[in-house]
Amino acid sequence: MTAGVAVLAAALSACSGGSDGSGDDKAAEKPKISVNLTGQQAKAGEPVKVSLADGKLKQVTVADDKGAKLPGRVSANGTTWTSQRKAAPGTAYRVEATTDGGGSAKSSFRTAAPAKVNKVTLAPGKNTTVGVAQPLSITFDNPVRNKAEVEKHLKVTTSNNTTGSWGWIKNYDGKDRVDWRPKEYWKSGTKVKLDAQLNGIDSGGDDWFVRDYSTNFTVGKNQVVKVNLDSKTATLVRDGKTLKSLPMSAGTPGGEKASWGGTSVLMSKEGTINMRSETVGLGDAYDKMVDYSMRLTWSGMYAHAAPWNASYFGNTNHSSGCVGMSDGDAGWLYGQVQIGDPFEVTGSGSKGVPDPGNGYGEWNISWSDWQAKSALK
Repeated sequence: MTAGVAVLAAALSACSGGSDGSGDDKAAEKPKISVNLTGQQAKAGEPVKVSLADGKLKQVTVADDKGAKLPGRVSANGTTWTSQRKAAPGTAYRVEATTDGGGSAKSSFRTAAPAKVNKVTLAPGKNTTVGVAQPLSITFDNPVRNKAEVEKHLKVTTSNNTTGSWGWIKNYDGKDRVDWRPKEYWKSGTKVKLDAQLNGIDSGGDDWFVRDYSTNFTVGKNQVVKVNLDSKTATLVRDGKTLKSLPMSAGTPGGEKASWGGTSVLMSKEGTINMRSETVGLGDAYDKMVDYSMRLTWSGMYAHAAPWNASYFGNTNHSSGCVGMSDGDAGWLYGQVQIGDPFEVTGSGSKGVPDPGNGYGEWNISWSDWQAKSALK
């Protein structure tokens, strides 16, 4: 060990021929190979670099204790090998190197354990089928200070080279979140894959990721629910054709009970749930079991069955913010829509558009403004 660098002695077998008598038989020497990370408390978040003093490296393998290998490349002059991924915290690694002369060497090191671990929640889930407005969404357990460094390790692949961008926002609960939104709605049939190579990345403040993440999904039917606050209708449009227009009653204009306008995205189909007004800041106005509940925002805007409001369907907006329909109409719509379908709310009497983190409200931001939310722009 010298200057914190482990020196590996690679034993090379001597050639079978005789020596020239000079005592300078280099084939019999043990070339020195060094690794930049050493010991049991090596620094995480650094590429692994293997260097050879004399001769050329042929191959280098750096693998963790589970057998996962760090990809890397030998330099053009053959004297160094550098990993393309960084060493993860709290991980043991084995190094094996061979030279072009047939020598080999081994070493090992362990990186220091992380002070804190950051984890993520991905949406949508693996192998799902979603609507044309569903973004890729990553919510982080802990704050992300190194946003640009994290974003560089998020790779999105689509089957048709869809144009899109990451944008950093605050989730409704205050957590950091980054979404990848296409410039326009997805094309039906598009296959999307996320490869988040975060293992070994410090999200900031000695708060580390200790694994990679991935998800994939397919874009399903091309359909939009158009909610018109003026005509009091909710219309399902598929492939540009109207399937059915349903009379409805939306939020009461003029206050907190008004509906959100703009575009929201169907987050979940929750079936029959208990809705209580105090959970959305409306006092004790209601406490009901509600059927065919389709969540549109974290703040509590749904489309659902509302038979108690039957006299208002198609003529008056008189709900506490949700889009209410008859049991039959709500049941039909519930059976047709898919997670990720956009609900485009137009007309007068809304309370504005929801924030990007209140569900998937990023469709209410212009494309240029969304691009500006990338940490790499």
